[in-house]
Order: sequence, then C-alpha cells, then structure tokens
Amino acid sequence: MGKLYVVPTPIGNLEDITLRAINILKEVDFILAEDSRHTSKLLKHLSIGKKVVPHHQHNEHKSVDRLVEQLTEGSTIALVTDAGTPGISDPGFLLIRQCIAADVEIECLPGATAFVPALVNSGLPIHNFCFEGFLPHKKGKQKKLKELVSESRTMVFYESPFRLVKTLGDFATHFGPDRQVAVCRELTKIYEETFRGTVAEAIEYFGAKNVKGEIVIVIEGADK
Repeated sequence: MGKLYVVPTPIGNLEDITLRAINILKEVDFILAEDSRHTSKLLKHLSIGKKVVPHHQHNEHKSVDRLVEQLTEGSTIALVTDAGTPGISDPGFLLIRQCIAADVEIECLPGATAFVPALVNSGLPIHNFCFEGFLPHKKGKQKKLKELVSESRTMVFYESPFRLVKTLGDFATHFGPDRQVAVCRELTKIYEETFRGTVAEAIEYFGAKNVKGEIVIVIEGADK
C-alpha cells in the first residue's frame, strides 16, 4: 500500500515552504499539481526533478480512480495546488475522500494557508470564526449572504481582485456599511497590504484603485 501526502506550498514568498515539505516532494514517486507549469517553477527553484501530473477540477473526476489504484499498488504521491493547502478552496477533497474509502494512508503536512495570517492580522475577534471561501456567483451569492446576516462569528472569504468592490457592496447591503472589515491583498509578497476599516471605507478605498493580487476578506460578525 502506498501513501498520499497532502503538501502545502507557499502562497507567495517561496521561503515559506517547510523542510519537511521539500523532503516529501523529493521522495515521492510523482506529484499531482493543479497547474503543472506553476508547480514546475517551484520545483525548479527547489532543485527538485520530479514527474508532475496535472490534477485539477476539470480532470479529477476522471483520474481519481486510477490514482487510488496506483496508491493501493504501492505508489507514493504528493498532492499540491498552486498555492496554500490542497482542499482549501482548491482541488483535493475528491481524491482524499476516495483514498479514505480505499483505506489508503493520507498524511497532510501543516503549512501555508492564506486565510490564517489574514485572520490573525485583521484585528477582529478570532477565538471563534467561520471560513466561507469563495462566495457562489450570481443568485447563489445573494442567497448565501442572506443566510449569513445573523452570523455572529468573524467571517472569512476569498475573492478575486476583479469582484472585490462588487462583493464589498453586497456586504454593505446585507451586513451594513459600518461593519468592520479587513481586506488583505498579496499576502507574503512584496506588495502585501492590509486595509482595516468599515465596509463603506473599504469600498471607497478600493474603488479608487486598480486592485491586483489574491484577496482575503475578514469581516466582523453580527452583534449577538
């Protein structure tokens, strides 16, 4: 029986990969990657010459049975995504679930995940929070926000720079323009930025900018 290693990769700064993750990537038979071109750049930086196989949301349903079969036959495989921990708003869940069903051993390494530093750095209560990831698009988005109106825990969302201002506007509508929010951009990178203020202030600030980079939004919960 082989083993599946779930390996977090840096969300920006390449120095954030752990020594253990590097060793695992060197030792496995091959690596499953969300974008093989992106992962190949990381491996080149780490001087790791290893076979990289594409594994993403468009092919995972077709390939998962074959991968589980390879694991049961003794292969060791590392699963990575473009950035952060596989399965957190990224591919990985389906393969992990199938491995569990087939009694394949899984080892998830600790490591980079964008929402953790954003949450800690937000200045908002973090003793109790909920992670919502990316909101649904179109009608599903409004339905989800209505469900969260009375959520009293600090909430964490991922968002693209292109939809940031629109999403903040939806937050103002459902949660109120005076709700406190922290918007974290380009975490661990050279232009890392955290904006803290009200939702209305965030809309004004980012509405006047050409926003780039990956976004994490942390917003305070409703008053109990």
